[in-house]
Amino acid sequence: MDSLYEILKQNPGFFLIAGPCVVEERRIMEAVAGTLKELCCERSIPLIFKASYKKANRSSLDSYTGLGLEMGLETLKNIGKQFGLPLLTDVHECCEVAAAAEVCDILQIPAFLSRQTDLIMAAAQSGRIVNIKKGQFMAPEDMQSAAIKASSAGNNQLLLTERGSCFGYHNLVVDFRSFAVMESFGWPIVYDVTHSLQKPSQGKTSGGEPQYASMMAKAALATGKVKGLFLETHPAPSKAKSDAASMLPLDQMEALLDGCLQVIQRSI
Repeated sequence: MDSLYEILKQNPGFFLIAGPCVVEERRIMEAVAGTLKELCCERSIPLIFKASYKKANRSSLDSYTGLGLEMGLETLKNIGKQFGLPLLTDVHECCEVAAAAEVCDILQIPAFLSRQTDLIMAAAQSGRIVNIKKGQFMAPEDMQSAAIKASSAGNNQLLLTERGSCFGYHNLVVDFRSFAVMESFGWPIVYDVTHSLQKPSQGKTSGGEPQYASMMAKAALATGKVKGLFLETHPAPSKAKSDAASMLPLDQMEALLDGCLQVIQRSI
């Protein structure tokens, strides 16, 4: 049987990494995981469920940071078992890696930590798939160095994710050339749809423009360079505990996935 990484890498269409920004109460997690699984199974789209047990990078001191390592990972573990889904979560410090690797199939290096050598190597040494997000401050060619750090630890199960670049103080822009640049390094490329539509740090929170998510996802897939889409979604984004302004409403996921599949089918 092929490993999860080979399934993602060899999939002729695209795979989906999706879920709420941060681990929330059980009923929210179950609603998102159940809906995503049903949608993806019907469409033969490989799905990885994502949520962060902790959000270390927050706009304000009083922003919600999550359930923490132990409770957050326990909730993720239960969701993974209940729905039979592989899991992805962020890791922020080397000391968190071992615990996260026991539960999750993919460890994600957050964009703001994409130059942290010790963290990247610790995640790679866990033996799990490592998803490195390109920092908003990095050129796409800089991601080759980040990937080499991980592969030097003997782990070639890598994903590289584009999540937009700083455009002024409170905006992001996606340079679609970055997909081709990063793909040339030899690892599958993921496009982080919803984070690339953020309006970072507007006061105590970040804003966002999720109304453009479908358009951007389809455009990225049309380049032929993107193997996976990353989306944060929630049944009621306005009530979400993190990234409320940029998450896609869960009831809009079906239309987005169908539009993306149409793009893939036209290119085959």
